[in-house]
Amino acid sequence: MTEDGMNRTALIGASIRVALICAGVVLALAPLVKAADIAVLTNGFTIQHDHHVVMGSTTRLFLSTDDSSFTDVATDEIVGFEKELVLPTSPKPTASPQGTQPSVRTHSAADVNQVVNSASAAYHLDPDLVNSVIHAESGFNSRAVSPKGAQGLMQLMPSTATALGVNDAFDPKANVTGGSQYLRELLERYNFDLVKALAAYNAGPQRVEQYNGVPPFHETRAYVARIVHDYNKKKIAQERAAAKAQKQNKLQKTSTASAMPARGNAGKPKRVAASGAKAAAKAAVVNSPR
Repeated sequence: MTEDGMNRTALIGASIRVALICAGVVLALAPLVKAADIAVLTNGFTIQHDHHVVMGSTTRLFLSTDDSSFTDVATDEIVGFEKELVLPTSPKPTASPQGTQPSVRTHSAADVNQVVNSASAAYHLDPDLVNSVIHAESGFNSRAVSPKGAQGLMQLMPSTATALGVNDAFDPKANVTGGSQYLRELLERYNFDLVKALAAYNAGPQRVEQYNGVPPFHETRAYVARIVHDYNKKKIAQERAAAKAQKQNKLQKTSTASAMPARGNAGKPKRVAASGAKAAAKAAVVNSPR
């Protein structure tokens, strides 16, 4: 074999060895790589999840393989789904009072619901309103970050979070508490005009005052309309449920009275007590300032 032939043989052998090494690395990493599902929303946000189930007008995004945590998103607000290859990362160890490494905490729908109820009670807001804002802002993704830098469930800008005393905008409790406080302040600022308060939450109070109302921005107007529609839909559903329950209760009382044996002319039946419809209607209104 000539010297040139030996050199070519050596180069081919080296190339094969490099290819085998690369293949070995890929095969070693293969069990670690997983394909995460990404839901792309109409508002530009994305929600990473394990799997999803379409339930008519609602799509349930499961955040874990065991279905223990999930978030529901309107199906028509999802543009599509994408796959993203990710390598699992281990959380950085942090010191704890007991000296043990804390586990990574996932926030289920029940956790978020408890946080919303607590913050709403603290700032005298309707929880349904706060949930509608969260739905429009982040799709209930506590790790959401907007193109402009807003963070967390209620999408607090870093400067706003600092002013509200929120140290970690990705912590659901801190984020929702700060966002609820800010929303309450805006409601009081605009004499409880919900439309103006929502417009200011989205575009800033200076814009609302500049245009003496909702700014002529498509994003802001669509944002306000989306929240008002979602909030009203909840209230209408609650009113219908209350009316249905009241009707069923009345029919049950009538049926019970008809089934009772007659006792001659013992007197006319007593009048049915007035219903609590007014109380139910009041409960659907955002609490006024105290």
